[in-house]
Amino acid sequence: MFKGFYNLTSGMLTQGKNLDVIANNMSNAATAGFKTDRYTFSTFEEVMWNRVGNMDKKYTELGNQSWITAPSKLYTDFEQGAIEETGQPLDFAIEGDGFFALENRDGERIYTRNGNFSLDNEGYLWLSGFGRVLDRNGQTIQLYTDRIDGDSSGNLRAESGAYLGTIGVFRFEDNGELKKNDYGFFTSETDGALTTDVKIHNRWVERSNIDLVQQMTGMITAERAYQSAAEITKIYDDLMNRATTDVGRL
Repeated sequence: MFKGFYNLTSGMLTQGKNLDVIANNMSNAATAGFKTDRYTFSTFEEVMWNRVGNMDKKYTELGNQSWITAPSKLYTDFEQGAIEETGQPLDFAIEGDGFFALENRDGERIYTRNGNFSLDNEGYLWLSGFGRVLDRNGQTIQLYTDRIDGDSSGNLRAESGAYLGTIGVFRFEDNGELKKNDYGFFTSETDGALTTDVKIHNRWVERSNIDLVQQMTGMITAERAYQSAAEITKIYDDLMNRATTDVGRL
C-alpha cells in the first residue's frame, strides 16, 4: 500500500515540471525565433518481484513493476517557424537550418533564430540586451545607420551601395547537442560552422514555432493528471492513518 506514495508523488513532481515547460512555451509564443520545448519522462528501471520462502529456494517469477516516474529529457523542436514581413530594415529571418551568432557582454558566443535586431549606442548591429551580431568571420558588425538593405546571402549595403558587412549564419551537425538557456538562446562547447546553404530575408522575422492549441491541450491534460494524483494521495494518507490507529489497536 505504501508503495503507492512513490508513484503518486513522483507523478505530481513530473506533471509539475511539465506544466512549467508548457507555461514557458506559451509565454514565449510572441518571441521571434523561439523554439518549442517538449518535456518527456520515463520510469525508473523496472524491479523484478519473486515469490520466496520454499526450502529449495526455487523462485517463481511474479512479473515486473515500475516504482516511480522520473524526469527524462527536455527536447527542443527546431522546426522552422512562420516567416512574417515587418518592413523594419534591421529585421532578418533565416530560411533553412542555421543560427545567427551573438557575442554577449562576457565575450561568449550564443546562437539564436531571433533576427529582431537594432543598433546599440555605438552603432553595432545587436539583439537588444543580449549581444552584438557576428558576421561570417565571427566579427561584430558596425553600421552606424539603419538605412540599409540586405540581400538573400546576408550582405548589407548602405543607401549609397557601399558594402557594410555580411551577417553570418552558423550550423551544427546535431542541433540536439545545443544547450538552451533561460532566455531561449543556445550555447555549444564548439563553435558552429559557417553555412551559405540558407536564405536570409531582410525586413522579415521568423515567428516562434509554438502551437498554442497544442500547448493548451497539453496543459489541461497535465493539470488533470496532477490533480488526480493529489486527490488519490489524500486517500492513501487516510488509509495509512487508519492502519496505524484503528488496526493497530487490534
